[in-house]
Amino acid sequence: MFKDIVLAVTPSEVCRSAANAAFAFARKHEANMTLLHVCGLPSHGWGAIEHLMPSGEVERITATIRQVYARQLADCPGCDVLVVPGIPHAEILRLARKKNADLIVMGCSTEDDLQRRSRMWGIAGSNIERVSQKARCPVMIVANEVPEGRMQFASIVVATDFSFQAECAVGYGGQLARQYGAALHVFHALDVGHGMEAPDQRQIEAGIAEARGRMLKEFAPRLEGIREVSYESWEGVPSMEILKYARMRGADLILMAHHSREKDPEEAYLGSTVAQVALNASCPTMSINRHFDLRCGMFYDQSGAAVRPEQAAEPTTA
Repeated sequence: MFKDIVLAVTPSEVCRSAANAAFAFARKHEANMTLLHVCGLPSHGWGAIEHLMPSGEVERITATIRQVYARQLADCPGCDVLVVPGIPHAEILRLARKKNADLIVMGCSTEDDLQRRSRMWGIAGSNIERVSQKARCPVMIVANEVPEGRMQFASIVVATDFSFQAECAVGYGGQLARQYGAALHVFHALDVGHGMEAPDQRQIEAGIAEARGRMLKEFAPRLEGIREVSYESWEGVPSMEILKYARMRGADLILMAHHSREKDPEEAYLGSTVAQVALNASCPTMSINRHFDLRCGMFYDQSGAAVRPEQAAEPTTA
């Protein structure tokens, strides 16, 4: 299922968690993987790109990365290192397209990222944000160390808000569950977070019952054959409830749509819910965006709104 993986790395130790998870993943699937480091403009300046190659800087960084990941590279014959100058998110996306990658793996890239964590996701220029927004394959975000055994994905949690994008995430979660023989837990958080008028208990109970019924009706037929499927809904702040539910289920993977209810996906930066979950989960979080939705049979009308295939007068799959 995963044969070509792109791993975004730096020579720093701070992205080691993502690298370790990606190497474990590549070994399990006997996949080809490219460790990509981009000599970004912020550290070198606009005028420096044309000088990086002849100066030998690219070769020096390549040698450093090979040294940092020497043990993992020795155990992963299908892995290679590529260092290029450019704008990080653009080069990551370019390589993923060139390789027709099945997966992009990313993590925190600097100490500042680790210290700021959630705040970094509010920055529109964040590399993880931009890659997740534009990638034509799933993006797995690993912010914390994950034991190799948990990369078996025995328990998968997929969060849904019943949007078309989240519907695609549920479908993809079903594919993964079948591939891994995993249990699949579909979860909906009834948002009663800050800044909203708090509903009374009867409204909460009615909302939870409605969500559970809707999940069974809409998702159960397409998830038949999976060894274990459950449906649950809790009220609260969505990111916190997803994290709590994933912990309760011992999740090895959390799967979420990159965006859900934004009408214009190009303006839907990685939302705070996905951000908070990805940066705080003890397991990897996989983000799926609208470009990948097309592989799941989703189409878009002229306004950019998602519609089911039978609703699309002139579906566009390219």
